[in-house]
Amino acid sequence: MGIGLIRLLSWLPLPVIAFLGKVVGSLLFYSMRSRREIAITNISLCFPDQDAAYARATALRCFQLIAQTTLGIGVNWWASPDRLQRLVQFEGKEHFELALQQKRNIILLAPHAIALEIAGLLLSLERPMITMYQKTRRPFFNDYVRNKRGRFGGLLFERRAPMRKLLKLIRQGNPFYYLPDQDAGDKGLFVPFFNTPAATYPVLSKFADMSDALVLPCYTHILPSGKGWRVVIKPPLQQFPTGDELVDTARMNAEVEAMIRTGPEQYFWVHKRFKTRPDAEPSVY
Repeated sequence: MGIGLIRLLSWLPLPVIAFLGKVVGSLLFYSMRSRREIAITNISLCFPDQDAAYARATALRCFQLIAQTTLGIGVNWWASPDRLQRLVQFEGKEHFELALQQKRNIILLAPHAIALEIAGLLLSLERPMITMYQKTRRPFFNDYVRNKRGRFGGLLFERRAPMRKLLKLIRQGNPFYYLPDQDAGDKGLFVPFFNTPAATYPVLSKFADMSDALVLPCYTHILPSGKGWRVVIKPPLQQFPTGDELVDTARMNAEVEAMIRTGPEQYFWVHKRFKTRPDAEPSVY
């Protein structure tokens, strides 16, 4: 039934989906107190120069965009390549294309923008794109999502699978769409994220070094009023990796921050990014 509803919604014009998302997202913002407070806390920590009204307004817009993206996921799953290409604008795509022409291995550094799936989906039209996913307890749902997210040749890699298999795929010339910015728990290094220490996975530099890959920052923006999306790809990071794990991980977070600042409301603030605290500091949530 859920898949059927998503399929029906995919036939709606994007401006209608955007309107529905604004309504549903507003309802969720006021009804989901716990997630609302997480988002407001994250934004307040990351933008201390802004007042409480800014944090609340940004969190509200974040909820609206999450709802819009959820209601419109069927567009990603069923829309034709021609329709998607009309709806998605690329900025800086020449950096990705040049790396392909030079036969370089590629890692796209893609933080948790709300609409992050659309960039990986479109870019997989040009070269099979590796994306990571996490299995649920519903085999049918796992298979269905894998089929839809990989419908243009994408390669879905389960998070708990051996990393040597992932490195092999990258070395074979498949770009890796890497999401770097979840709380890493006791597996992470504490490096600044908007000047607040955050447990961060220190693996990007390892992937880049072991696969001899260029790292290109990539951020997806939802355009206003259902006009589609804009994907911004920046030039490859220079002098990366350095061989210093702490320096490289801090550099990665700085690049993520720079992308988020271009559209703070577009980021997935409802995640507990600062859940793990250093030296037994009290929870911020």
